[in-house]
Amino acid sequence: MQTSDVKSLPSTQFKDDLLLIDRALEDLNKIILGKVIQVRLAVACLLAGGHLLIEDIPGVGKTTLAHALARILGLSYQRIQFTSDLLPADITGVSVYDRERNKFRFHPGPVFSQLVLADEVNRATPKTQSALLEAMEEGQVSADGETLPLPQPFFVVATQNPTYQIGTFPLPESQLDRFLMRIRLGYPGPGLERELLKGRDRRSLLLDTDPVADGDVLLRLRSHVDQVFTSEALLDYVQALVRHTREDPDFEVGLSPRAALSLLHAAQAWAMMHRRNAVLPEDIQAVLPAVVGHRLKPRQELALRDPETLGEQLLEAVPVP
Repeated sequence: MQTSDVKSLPSTQFKDDLLLIDRALEDLNKIILGKVIQVRLAVACLLAGGHLLIEDIPGVGKTTLAHALARILGLSYQRIQFTSDLLPADITGVSVYDRERNKFRFHPGPVFSQLVLADEVNRATPKTQSALLEAMEEGQVSADGETLPLPQPFFVVATQNPTYQIGTFPLPESQLDRFLMRIRLGYPGPGLERELLKGRDRRSLLLDTDPVADGDVLLRLRSHVDQVFTSEALLDYVQALVRHTREDPDFEVGLSPRAALSLLHAAQAWAMMHRRNAVLPEDIQAVLPAVVGHRLKPRQELALRDPETLGEQLLEAVPVP
């Protein structure tokens, strides 16, 4: 890659904003111990303008991570506890008749926040799950014939229990595709678990943590993600990865064009966070398992494999051009 091919990224304000993200990552890693890669992926997902799905068993820190992202990044925050009797209006809002004005007035729901935690999203029915679709895709809510914009930046963090657990409804493919990334936290190592047992409660610690950024910082950085240069050779690599999933008989359905764009945007955000003004193959490889794991649909004999393992196998199967 020639230096002249690389677009330069902006100046002092940009560098200052990235320093704030570095500080945010430091503080996040004090709250969520031993999950440096997952935390960095979560922030990259936000900077890329996507939404995040965290799938894991209860009690490993999914909700704490969402709350920490909102607190440390200075975002308004609402948590929606998804249950089997939750209704779409409980998410988006409801129109109530105002006698004084002799008309209906819309009361916004909890989705009108910068960071929305959809906690245990797969415990609600598919109809209620779909109430998030327009918000996640368009950044708006339609109600009573009006289109109401959501606050920006708008970021949904959904937590999901494994589908084998009682009382869960699998997310439909259309809903899964709205999430830029899916990550898992997993158990902490023995040393970190001992630190958790001996230390302060994570939520108490979080309350004593001050925000280091705000929505304006994130919006400025989002505007720079698309400026991260992607060479023709890099695009060849992305297309080769996508084409392999469509031609490989191990997969029922390959990756869509939207998935390819998601992979590219996530890699651009990852490169920017690492002070690179061009995407390298290593950036694609770093984000690919989180971006494609929930989008790949393997055939029955592979269905029980870990989605992250499928992503790693895809990287092994497709050489860098």
